[in-house]
Amino acid sequence: MSIRDRAWFPIIYMFVITLLLSAVLILFGSATRQRVKNNERIAYERAVIQSLPIDLPARLSTSQIHQIYITNVYDTTEASAGALRYIKHDTLVGYALPIQGPGFWAPIKGVIGIAADGKTITGVSFYEQNETPGLGGEITKMEFREQFVGKQISQSGMPVQFRAATDPLDENSVHAITGATQTSNRLSRFLNEQLAIWRERITARQ
Repeated sequence: MSIRDRAWFPIIYMFVITLLLSAVLILFGSATRQRVKNNERIAYERAVIQSLPIDLPARLSTSQIHQIYITNVYDTTEASAGALRYIKHDTLVGYALPIQGPGFWAPIKGVIGIAADGKTITGVSFYEQNETPGLGGEITKMEFREQFVGKQISQSGMPVQFRAATDPLDENSVHAITGATQTSNRLSRFLNEQLAIWRERITARQ
């Protein structure tokens, strides 16, 4: 009688195969997790530098993004009230304030850039969102984001107002996304809540 004909052979065979497949899946999962973490880090670093007044080439490689980030962006301090600092030639040029909150479908995470005066917005960028393409997903498009550049953070009340596309704008307001009321309202809510908290903290430290 051969080994394959033994009663215990199928059990041992299945155990070995299961063990090998499990090992392969664990190794694959470990490698994938690291890649996902790296992609998340690069997406975050890209959002930070896009929100700041940094001259960026039209196309950036992963290594370029990381190099620009580590060269220009510094950790938060008590004086920066929770915002990252953009320092150039030993001079504070601006802040990068991470923001996040619930979108219509899933969390939205982004960064809003603010000049060293603590009042002028230098940009906004998003590194995580799952809003409806063509509607709420338009928050990632340049047409929406560039509205924020140069806007002034109101020193009382709502820092930045979101208005309908037909309404006139002033130095403290931007147009909401047409057809994406829920995304616009939710973004406005958490962006302004977190920006107001930062405004209060940074004002107290100036």
